Amino acid sequence: MARKENQNNKKMTVEEAGRKGGEATSRNHDKEFYQEIGQKGGETTARNHDEDFYEEIGHKGGEARANQSTNNSNKMSQEEAGRKGGRARANKRNDN
Repeated sequence: MARKENQNNKKMTVEEAGRKGGEATSRNHDKEFYQEIGQKGGETTARNHDEDFYEEIGHKGGEARANQSTNNSNKMSQEEAGRKGGRARANKRNDN
């Protein structure tokens, strides 16, 4: 229904505008562009957050993954992997 209304009065929803913008960006930029902005975002996040932040998001990610079906018990839990990754990232930031 919302889509029909949008066609009648020529207005886009925020969702449609975002999708079209994302599609245009992906046509105009290559893999290196996304790697560069990802690197910059990661560095900024590392400057603005501490080990607790990374541990918390690792914990949340671990919980989300634990709710998915996994059958391989030989692997490190996602929660533990997130915790270790958070500590490693914080240590790397502190070394710089």
